[in-house]
Amino acid sequence: MPYLLSSDMPTEPAGLRFRALIERGGILRLPGAHNGMAGIQARNAGFEALYLSGAAMTASMGLPDLGIITVDEVSFFIRQVARASGLPVLVDGDTGYGEALNVMHMVRTFEDAGAGAVHLEDQLLPKKCGHLNDKKLADARDMAAKVAAAAKARRHLYVVARTDAAASEGMDGAVARAKMYMEAGADAIFPEALNTAEMFREFAARMPGVPLLANMTEFGRTPFFTANEFEEMGYRMVIWPVSSLRVANKAQEKLYGTIARDGSTKAMLEDMQTRAELYAAIGLDDYEALDASIVATVIPEPIDGK
Repeated sequence: MPYLLSSDMPTEPAGLRFRALIERGGILRLPGAHNGMAGIQARNAGFEALYLSGAAMTASMGLPDLGIITVDEVSFFIRQVARASGLPVLVDGDTGYGEALNVMHMVRTFEDAGAGAVHLEDQLLPKKCGHLNDKKLADARDMAAKVAAAAKARRHLYVVARTDAAASEGMDGAVARAKMYMEAGADAIFPEALNTAEMFREFAARMPGVPLLANMTEFGRTPFFTANEFEEMGYRMVIWPVSSLRVANKAQEKLYGTIARDGSTKAMLEDMQTRAELYAAIGLDDYEALDASIVATVIPEPIDGK
């Protein structure tokens, strides 16, 4: 129970824990977790770190991913995912919410909220999902200044610089930007929207020794590759940014359609997390055991065997 018991709290900052996972070798698998429950379920499945996607955060709020939400709104998501899972979280920092001072404020706020890592992208506002068309790129020197500001502000936070340049400036432009961002203080590079195995391999070959992040989003420009395939191509991290939200949204859509059609949820029971499963996931018994004033919960007997 990482939230209430100090004895269960990690002894090292999230940034140091994230860095150690990268430096041990192999590829770090970072599934997207769009809320605290998703974080718990990912941790229980055996993952060691998580990803918090800007697209997932905004979509869960009913908004498009256009750089609309604020540092404080993102911090709410960071706190719940980091607190619930106890894992280091890589957070989508969009364009940094402004210029150098804004980036430094973002870094300090995210680190205080419990983030282990952040990535910054070289787009101009209004920014777009990296797999969409007509993205507007920032000047490479302006982006490098943001990376330098992030490195100056962080205590332990792992800084990933994302470049969306491959689509408009080609591989040469993306590599040149990535090298500039590493010189400015980035710990790793995220080349967004590469669309063939050959592009992934070429980028890795031209950035020897640099930790690289791959984005395995569905319905985008990147073909499906496994984590092991990305590792073979030279990548140290892979994210599945919006997968948990896509699955949850599809299930909710089916639920609401069922209620509208039947006036009942009975047909959906087999697809539901039971009360017992929910309480086990959130550790209700453990919380109750910490407070003698709470009478232990007795789960109702299921009706009709459900």
